[in-house]
Amino acid sequence: MKCISCGAEYDNMEIIYTCKECDSLLEVLCHAEVSRDIFACRKSTMWKYKEFMPVDHSHIVSLEEGGTPFCHCPQLGDELGIDLYVKVEGSNPTGSFKDRGMSVGITKALELGVSTVGCASTGNTSASLAAYAARAGLRCIVLLPAGKVALGKLAQAMFHGAEVVSVRGNFDEALETITALALKGELYLLNSVNPFRLEGQKSIGFEIVDDLGWKSPDRIVLPVGNAGNISAIWKGIREFHEAGFISDLPRMTGIQAEGAAPIARAVAKGRDDIVPVENPETIATAIRIGAPVSAKKALRAIYESDGMAETVADEEILSAQKLLARTEGIGVEPASAASIAGLIKIVDAGKIDKGEQIVCVVTGHLLKDPNTAINACTKPVEVDADVGALSRIINPA
Repeated sequence: MKCISCGAEYDNMEIIYTCKECDSLLEVLCHAEVSRDIFACRKSTMWKYKEFMPVDHSHIVSLEEGGTPFCHCPQLGDELGIDLYVKVEGSNPTGSFKDRGMSVGITKALELGVSTVGCASTGNTSASLAAYAARAGLRCIVLLPAGKVALGKLAQAMFHGAEVVSVRGNFDEALETITALALKGELYLLNSVNPFRLEGQKSIGFEIVDDLGWKSPDRIVLPVGNAGNISAIWKGIREFHEAGFISDLPRMTGIQAEGAAPIARAVAKGRDDIVPVENPETIATAIRIGAPVSAKKALRAIYESDGMAETVADEEILSAQKLLARTEGIGVEPASAASIAGLIKIVDAGKIDKGEQIVCVVTGHLLKDPNTAINACTKPVEVDADVGALSRIINPA
């Protein structure tokens, strides 16, 4: 492991989350001398690329995550004047991209010999950690901001046996609390500050270039909350580029909700650090984060790739959520729809060239937040079980 700021290096069997010298983020160094042909006949899970997963492969904890649908979206793409693909991460076992990181993170936990794992979460992280901890037979502790977690995600964490604690405060406060416990050695922390979590999430990047026939799209657009995913995907694609598997690199574009947008604001000012948002608010609960742990990595990914960041209002998120479902048949939770909303906004602003090949990553399934979906729709019409009454509704005079 290497510090992204001062370059200090640490053994990958040391339980450490940030640099001892400067307290900055750590990154796992990973390089594999293999031909891309080795992947061709393997099962389509993220472990297809196991040579780039820096953990003991004899301990792999998996629920067959990865290999998610890569949907060409010609109707919406034509409307926007681009060649659009959507990477549907809601098809992972617990319904979000977090499963990729948890598979590697829990595998590392077994390798390290820990007995208890934990996280703070806005929902998806806790749902995923609970499932993978159960799979591995580990105790699981999750801290959730009280009253701020979508019903589907809370149900998953509880049902998989996690010990759920509701914190009177926001996500950032919950993370600060559980990090203190991790530093005392009371649990192994599996939030995205843990560099091995992101080693699983980088496989989204692997699959995108593989799905495109071993080439990079012009741009990858995705929602940004705690900011691990954008940096992880960039890391994965860079590793494949350095291995000689692809010749080009994409521009990374991060989308944040207006009420929780410290990274987008930093990019707008050309800064390499953020000013945290004290009381983040958005209907997109999965990205309702004011002090993203992986902000420095995310900013690096955006700047290195000549990318950009944008903000979207809640109304734009809900509109994009419906548009994607009703145009392309892909149902996503609000945070996922932020990537579509942001894409629409930057296309309308002329910031994207016509004909660009763009991949939007949608990170979680529609049913993660069923209440928001129901509230955004018109209530069903209620009628008697009568042919005439039904006919008058279907074919009104």
